[in-house]
Amino acid sequence: MANSAECFLRTLVVIGILSQVTSDAFDHKYNKGDPVPLYVNKVGPYCNPSETYPYYDFPFCPPDLWQEKEESLGEVLNGDRLVSAPYKLNFRLDRESQVVCRRNLTRKEVALFQTAVAKDYYLQMYYDDLPIWQFIGVAQTNNVDTFKYYLFTKVHFDIFYSRDHVIEINMSSDSSNLADLTEDKVIDIEFLYSVNWKETDLPFDTRMQKYTMFAHFPLNMKKHQFAITNSFWTIILLVGCLVALYVRVLRKDFNEYENDEELADNQGHTGWKIIHGDVFRYPKYKCCLAAAIGCGTQLFAVVLSVIIVGVAGVFHPYDRGVQKVASVIIYAITNVIAGFTAVSFYHQLEGSYSAKNLFLAGSLFCGPLFLTFCFLNTVAGIYESTAEISMGNIVKILLIWVFIALPLLLLGGTLGKMTKSEFQAPCRSTKCPREIPPLRWYRAALPQMAIAGFLPFSVFYIELYPIFASIWGFKEFTAYGVLCVFFIFLVTITALVSIGLTYLQLAAEDHQWWWRSFLCGGSTGLYVYAYCFFFYFQSEMSGFLQTSFFFGYMTCSCFGLFLLLGTVGFRASLIFVRHIYSSIKFE
Repeated sequence: MANSAECFLRTLVVIGILSQVTSDAFDHKYNKGDPVPLYVNKVGPYCNPSETYPYYDFPFCPPDLWQEKEESLGEVLNGDRLVSAPYKLNFRLDRESQVVCRRNLTRKEVALFQTAVAKDYYLQMYYDDLPIWQFIGVAQTNNVDTFKYYLFTKVHFDIFYSRDHVIEINMSSDSSNLADLTEDKVIDIEFLYSVNWKETDLPFDTRMQKYTMFAHFPLNMKKHQFAITNSFWTIILLVGCLVALYVRVLRKDFNEYENDEELADNQGHTGWKIIHGDVFRYPKYKCCLAAAIGCGTQLFAVVLSVIIVGVAGVFHPYDRGVQKVASVIIYAITNVIAGFTAVSFYHQLEGSYSAKNLFLAGSLFCGPLFLTFCFLNTVAGIYESTAEISMGNIVKILLIWVFIALPLLLLGGTLGKMTKSEFQAPCRSTKCPREIPPLRWYRAALPQMAIAGFLPFSVFYIELYPIFASIWGFKEFTAYGVLCVFFIFLVTITALVSIGLTYLQLAAEDHQWWWRSFLCGGSTGLYVYAYCFFFYFQSEMSGFLQTSFFFGYMTCSCFGLFLLLGTVGFRASLIFVRHIYSSIKFE
């Protein structure tokens, strides 16, 4: 089954198959007494979800037969390291106080467990592809400021079955079986476990609903409804403002121009009308702008595709990295969009360095992400964390890029170069650029970016917490329908705000709107990055490993959001500028 998953990743047959989680029992059907696959996964502090370590790095009982599960690429990206467990949970066989092993813990091992208990370490297992968690111990305080540390030495499994299927499993600790780790000394520990099977009427197809209940959507429906309503009325307000602008201001200007016989002399006219000879002058660093537009268009396609796949029900809670693999594959495929968009737009701007432009489009986001990954993977390797990706799996990712992403990027660039489309400018540019009059401080780039980013961020910031909690916590985000609605709202509001600010810029006779519209559209990404600091300090994350992972990957994510929304803002502004200047005839 794992080999089939690997073959799928290489051949890219159907993304829907990604939703199937690999299992030793393909149909999940068992007879009484049959062994059911149980794997231990990883151990780590509850507050630092990226800081995880192999289960057997701690002196737990080893299995009778050591067997490492062959992992798919998704499991590797998710930091999973599945190894056979020492517990025997045969189908419908109860056990009472079964001895797993007896261990003589050295002082070093006691200190290791004591540190783990003090930092609220948890362990994770998978039983018939159902995830289970349990803290490894508990710290108790006395009346004075002293702590006593206890290790759970007995676990109890409550397993529910229906006919020949496992439906649910719960793992709990026996508070009467504790090992005192407070003193730094050698101790003897006996690890025990018990199993109790119970029949249930729940069908097999609904067994994952338990994990969906821990997601954010069902528990916060009112909050989602409030945020959606707030976003909807914000869009209505913005649309109303733009309609009023168009009807009361622009229409008046259009009518004046139709009745004006001295248009060519530009006498007595101010505002956006007088800069018609400069507004379509190609911007500086047009190669970088075209590459940013191409990369932003690709990221737009990636986000939209992942959301659509999620809405279609392909992703399931705790599916061990399926979302990450789907994102990698979709990003590789959409490189053709980046290449085509960047090169075709660059040629419309009469650019002559297509190879440089194509390289920038392919590396503008992927380059910083790869460098960040290399640094964080080195950090994980130093800490010996399961977050470290082995060289073999890195080679697999590079092969996906070399044999899929890179050829598609080149294909898109070739198609873009073959497209002989011209830039559609409704009026000619003059030979000499017009001098921009002095502007007030609030019309500068930074204040405009602050205004442009605040409104879109204020609309969807409510949805940021569940997204962050699912990425940097143990909740699973399953409300893809709600996320789709918010993504549409975010894109719409960004486009409307960019159009409004572009008009104000042109009305001030500032014709350098190209980069400004891109920066204002993408400024929401800066607000999200500022929110990262708020979320980090509100959480209990700590340590260099977790901090570097959080800010490293969130920096890349916010940069990607900046490129995506910057592209939306530029495209909307370009359509608007073309429309208003094509509505007037120039000589």
